[in-house]
Amino acid sequence: MNRVLAGLMALMIGGAAQAADVMKMAVTTSFHNSGLAEVLLPEIKADLDLEVQLLVVGTGQALKLGRAGDVDAILVHSKAAEEAFVADGSGTHRREIMYNDFVVIGPSDDPAGVAGAASAAQALQMIAAAKPPFVSRGDDSGTHKKELALWTSSGQGVDGFGGWYRAVGAGMGAALNTASGMNAYILSDRASWLNFGNKGDLALLFAGDPVLFNQYAFLPVNPAKHPHAKQELAAKLEGWLTSDRAGALIDGYTIGGETLFVFNAQ
Repeated sequence: MNRVLAGLMALMIGGAAQAADVMKMAVTTSFHNSGLAEVLLPEIKADLDLEVQLLVVGTGQALKLGRAGDVDAILVHSKAAEEAFVADGSGTHRREIMYNDFVVIGPSDDPAGVAGAASAAQALQMIAAAKPPFVSRGDDSGTHKKELALWTSSGQGVDGFGGWYRAVGAGMGAALNTASGMNAYILSDRASWLNFGNKGDLALLFAGDPVLFNQYAFLPVNPAKHPHAKQELAAKLEGWLTSDRAGALIDGYTIGGETLFVFNAQ
């Protein structure tokens, strides 16, 4: 009997120790839709014995989860919002991990002619002038924030747009599915587009403007605000995400021979 009890206690203690190496991280739908998480998470588990549970939401919602203390860290892509998150004490710091770029997707016959645009702002001006269907994430995500900034820089105001502008309030994959069904224009991150299977008649029409640069950063939740936040595990994960090991996996992740992210952690 004593041996049985000892065995049960050992199992309970072992289970508790294993459960201690679990943390929650809010990540963007664009990161999740890229497929990179499926590459990184098993390696993190193998190298660190750390299980990272992902909450997949837009950047705006990820920041809200961090401010509420519902996660231990976030991985998002909207620099101004991230800096505000750190400035108000919700996060301890911001650490850049990798980048890719935003791209303009649309019907392959390109009725607005954006493939010939000289800049992202001009591409959106051409869409606004032609008024073909355009799908917006409409969800306060990093992609949505970038899209709104681009409309502003192009001299357009989305509040005045008619029925051709469709805000769907959805993640990147769902928004791309809507655009495919409508044969509409949409702003996407390159990784989600490359990993998207239901392209239909859509094509990548415009890219390359420096303003479309898309940086991803890691932000630990501040334990001074949320004492239950797992600071040590977040630091452990940050060390791994900024290591040469992570860099090789991130730079080596390709689809159809195209690189989805570039590692740039310092």
